Amino acid sequence: MNRTQNRNLLQFLIHFTAWGLVFGLPFLIFLKYNDTDIVDKIIHSAVIVLSLLTVFYFNYFVLIERFLFRRKTWKFLVYNTLLILVVGICVHYWQETHIPVIQHGPKFQTDLIPRTISFLLRDIFSLILTTGLSIAVKMTGKWYKTEAERQEGEKKRTEAELTNLRQQLNPHFLFNTMNNIYALIELSPEKAQKSMLELSKLLRYVLYDNSENMVPLERELNFIQNYVELMRIRLNPDVDMKIDIDITDTSKTVAPLLFITLIENAFKHGISPSLPSFIHIDIHQNKDEQLNCTIKNSFFPKNESDQSGSGIGLENLRRRLEILYPHKHILRTEKEGDTFTSELIIPLNNLNEL
Repeated sequence: MNRTQNRNLLQFLIHFTAWGLVFGLPFLIFLKYNDTDIVDKIIHSAVIVLSLLTVFYFNYFVLIERFLFRRKTWKFLVYNTLLILVVGICVHYWQETHIPVIQHGPKFQTDLIPRTISFLLRDIFSLILTTGLSIAVKMTGKWYKTEAERQEGEKKRTEAELTNLRQQLNPHFLFNTMNNIYALIELSPEKAQKSMLELSKLLRYVLYDNSENMVPLERELNFIQNYVELMRIRLNPDVDMKIDIDITDTSKTVAPLLFITLIENAFKHGISPSLPSFIHIDIHQNKDEQLNCTIKNSFFPKNESDQSGSGIGLENLRRRLEILYPHKHILRTEKEGDTFTSELIIPLNNLNEL
């Protein structure tokens, strides 16, 4: 049963229960007393309830939707006036001709208040209140429906944007990796061949396995380790390359391909062909059930002639974090001397929270 069916069923149960109470209340009252007019009183109450039902649901299903919601206010008022008068007069006439006069209290009270005024105050006013109740219920239902549709639309737009961001990231990642392998072809064909084999292990994850907003943490960490090993192939032996992963619970989920942007940048800007270089990657789970990734690397900024990468990585990352972890993430970058530090902290989710 979908959400719309659940909402319709709930509305039916609410209406059924409410009118059941209104209709059944007189029975509960009259059955407490040994009254000879109990049948007449029950019939009288039933007719009143039926008149209220008529006004309520004629407004609910016809007049409000056709006139009030379409800003035809005057027509709505005119038709409601006619409806209330017709139903009220019919009920009053039926009571006068079929139900004996039921007097409550001393006789002089009926004589002091003319029957017409009593009719207006009692029956017509009740029907006007019923009309107002119908408007309130209908507008409340419409607001909930509109709000649900708005939230559903917002969810679909967000999912579409996330899909678009991932589609941007995939060729960006592939371009950067292929660019690194291309640089190896002339220097070391054997390393280039090995890199192509390692790249094939990553492509399935990048192109297919990360299609969900959340993926198992273990799978994401395996991808990061495979990527680091791929990049390590092209490094000189004197590059200080370290990766430390300390995770106590891998039965969690994270958004895919968030850390890879920072790691890519570390390899892109942290390696010099002639100067001492280092990249230190630390990924651990802290006591607050958060995943903390800290990357420190030597800093050798590229000049304008270096066209490796498209420059969308960090912008893409920030937008994805805003969508997936609003106000729940920390992204910091800092340059101190010749060392560049980037840190990303995100919460870990349980698998059953997906």
